[in-house]
Amino acid sequence: METIVVIVHVIVAIAIVGLVLLQQGKGADAGASFGAGASQTVFGSSGSGNFLVRATTVAATLFFVTSLLLAVFASNRSGLGRASDMPILNQEILEEITTQQSDVPVLETEEVSPAPIRSDIPSLPIDPGQ
Repeated sequence: METIVVIVHVIVAIAIVGLVLLQQGKGADAGASFGAGASQTVFGSSGSGNFLVRATTVAATLFFVTSLLLAVFASNRSGLGRASDMPILNQEILEEITTQQSDVPVLETEEVSPAPIRSDIPSLPIDPGQ
């Protein structure tokens, strides 16, 4: 279903580009005085305006509908489309974080006599007379 919507979306996008390029601009009426007015007889006496405007409107509506459908498909695929799933996802992430092992080594605290602290600073002599 999603593939069909993507194909329709691409075809409608190309149709919109073609329809917009076929339409005349507002300044195109000045060309009719130089002999370009006969080209409008292909689409009837009213010209191509009504047909192309309606076709562009239909294509734009289809484009918006397919865009919304593709957004719905994308949100359902990501799994974040429903608010009820959020606490479950947060719990899974929390469990994954707490179960990870640290790369930092941990000192084992067994009953070992502490080693004497060595220092480069000489200690003061103790006077036995005091």
